[in-house]
Amino acid sequence: MEMRAIILRLPPEQIALFKALVESYDNLATLRTEDPQTHRLRLAFAAESSEDVEELLAGLAERFSITRYE
Repeated sequence: MEMRAIILRLPPEQIALFKALVESYDNLATLRTEDPQTHRLRLAFAAESSEDVEELLAGLAERFSITRYE
């Protein structure tokens, strides 16, 4: 299985809720801390889920201050 990842940054007060929402979609993606000092996160997912992940991020962008670092 090919895996992909997107590096994101969120304000620290938004991270816990963002993680809970992303991981509530069973087996879609996982969120891990890439760098706790700068609040960078790694969103990892299977390559075949790329479109679903992009749709989820687009929907969450209205509620969260997401910066992408791909």
